[in-house]
Amino acid sequence: MIQTLSDALAQQGYDTLTPVQEAVSDPALETTDLLVSAQTGSGKTVGFGLAIAPNLLVDSLQFTAASAPLALVIAPTRELALQVKRELAWLYAKAGAVLASCVGGMDMRDERRALARGAHIVVATPGRLRDHIQRGSLDMTALRAVVLDEADEMLDLGFREDLEFILGEAPENRRTLMFSATVPRAIATLAQHYQKQAVRIATASETSQHSDIEYRALSVAMRDSENAIINVLRYYEAPNAIVFCNTRAMVNRLTTRFSNRGFSVVALSGELTQNERTHALQSMRDGRARVCVATDVAARGIDLPNLELVIHAELPTNFETLLHRSGRTGRAGRKGVSTLIVPAKNRSKAQRLLKMAKVTAEWAAPPSADEVTERDQLRLLEDPTWQEPVAEGERDFVQKLTELYSADQIAAAYMRLYAGRTSAPEDLDPAPQEEARKPRTEFGASVWFAVSQGRADGAEPRRLLPMVCNAGNITKDDIGAIRIQQSESFVEIRQESAAAFEAAVGPGGKLEDNIRLRKLDKAPDLSQSPREPRSDYKGKKPSSGPRAASASRPQSSPRPHAPSRPKPGAKPRDARPDFSENRKPRDVKTERSKPDPRPERTRPEGVVEPRKPKKPAGAKPQPAHKKAAYSNDKPKAAPKDGPKPGGYKDKGGDRPKGKAEPRSKGKEGGFSKPRSASAAAGKPDKRSSDAAAPSGGGGDAAKRYRAAANDTSKRFVPPGGKASAKPRSGGTGGTDKTRVSKGPNAVPRRSKSKT
Repeated sequence: MIQTLSDALAQQGYDTLTPVQEAVSDPALETTDLLVSAQTGSGKTVGFGLAIAPNLLVDSLQFTAASAPLALVIAPTRELALQVKRELAWLYAKAGAVLASCVGGMDMRDERRALARGAHIVVATPGRLRDHIQRGSLDMTALRAVVLDEADEMLDLGFREDLEFILGEAPENRRTLMFSATVPRAIATLAQHYQKQAVRIATASETSQHSDIEYRALSVAMRDSENAIINVLRYYEAPNAIVFCNTRAMVNRLTTRFSNRGFSVVALSGELTQNERTHALQSMRDGRARVCVATDVAARGIDLPNLELVIHAELPTNFETLLHRSGRTGRAGRKGVSTLIVPAKNRSKAQRLLKMAKVTAEWAAPPSADEVTERDQLRLLEDPTWQEPVAEGERDFVQKLTELYSADQIAAAYMRLYAGRTSAPEDLDPAPQEEARKPRTEFGASVWFAVSQGRADGAEPRRLLPMVCNAGNITKDDIGAIRIQQSESFVEIRQESAAAFEAAVGPGGKLEDNIRLRKLDKAPDLSQSPREPRSDYKGKKPSSGPRAASASRPQSSPRPHAPSRPKPGAKPRDARPDFSENRKPRDVKTERSKPDPRPERTRPEGVVEPRKPKKPAGAKPQPAHKKAAYSNDKPKAAPKDGPKPGGYKDKGGDRPKGKAEPRSKGKEGGFSKPRSASAAAGKPDKRSSDAAAPSGGGGDAAKRYRAAANDTSKRFVPPGGKASAKPRSGGTGGTDKTRVSKGPNAVPRRSKSKT
């Protein structure tokens, strides 16, 4: 062993090495890859620190100036990574090693600066390490060793892709060491791909898992699970205890309840930040907190010096998690207790987990309130304060107490004050006891009876059993086999109870209204009885209708269609002409090959056809659903300065092209006076026609004018603009949006067009 590391171990009080530390530090394995499995708390961190030392300190006792990392240690969680960094820091302190960490939740800029300054060993989590590699802030060209701590946990957490990426980027001549509590198939596969002729090391302590841990399985009632946890904490009064839960909701629930009961408690779950998790663990180490409620995120690698009690508030999902949880206690030769809270419905699951984990647990009931009180009194009497003499400064007050109160009063007051510092224990209900199954003895001689009810009548064992027991005044132990046939059933009765059974039933053998019982001379022969089709569970007879004979019906028989109901007003089907005879089959190829009957347009060279003018925006017909005769919008007032030079915008309509005839003159810039009711109804107005009719008094011009006057689309021309495309209200178009006031003398008003 390198002298600087040996001095560091001696300074920490290491007299002897653990089995896993001795195995991995064998000089014969200095250049080989290792796959190590050992129980938690066996000193794996110091073990791989000793294993990679010959690769880092080559022919030297001290490290040279730090530049690119020489070793890379990967851990699944932030807490474990920081703990590994602390362990390696004191192990390589005398060798002058510079360590850096790359874990999630920390400032990545600080980590990048630390890597730029140089480091000999980098401890990281998979996700953050991959980020540094992809960003180019970590130089892996000088790596000599890569260590995967708790490799099985990293695969369980979904870091397989990250690990494969990291190992793929590492140099080929590196040394790869994998440490894990167990070696499942996934770990073996990973080792096969990324290790070269790895040596498998399984320490002797692996076969005797957790020899320093006392396992206790406590059977509790379902509603007393949380109360049992409180009594267990009060019974042991451990300096540090961890209560494991499966969900964060359960962590929050128990943390709140323990805090209300006076326990100094902290929470540890994945929803907390790195700073909060660090403070929680530090408070446990300092003694400011005694109970930690955590999820499985804390089951890996967390090392608390005074952790003596582990409580499984909820059973883990697999035995590996059970071992990792329990491995937080009983570390480095210390004793610990692992307690499983087992409700009655989870007893079989707990037994299966313990069997798969190869550990033996003591089944018992949780501590009762009296047992907790008795344990408190014992701790009080064993307190070393009783053996200390009375100090000089305490003598006057002690004398004063003895003068004022008797010894009984002083003792009672002291007990009350002592009990007031802790939470009162809970009163628990006794857990339901699991009934042991009685071994079934041989039935012996018997007598058979026939029941006049079979499968066709809905007979079932669950119905016949209570019927026979009630009628014959016997128990189910006196009944052997029950055989249900199609038309009747057979029941086996113990020969010792047959006579009393017949007497209770009576000579008529009546079990119920229509069910009769008769005695058989011998056991029924059921071997040759034909098996008829079973009816459904409701006891209905099999259907004998048309569907039962579907097998004999020819498959090609067409199903008659029901006559369709004719639509109202439709012609009868017979009265419609039939064009099916005149139809010809469609030839797709022929139709595609036919020439286009339309003549090809030809244009002489040099001739340019004029482009058709675009239709104005207002010429597009407006949909019918958007047309409205009236509008509820209040018309805006006319502008004082008259209309804009551009006139009013035309919003479309089916008005004919051309300029409409001018209306009667009104106020400049505004609208003319309302027309008469006859004009509003679409009739020509004599006043307007007389005033605006062309001179001549008749002829074709007068006829054209009267025709234009009846056209509602040509009745209004805005001053200085084009004719409106929207006719007035009352015409046939009905597209003008007007507002009509209520009342007998209502006059339609035109809404102002938007400019």
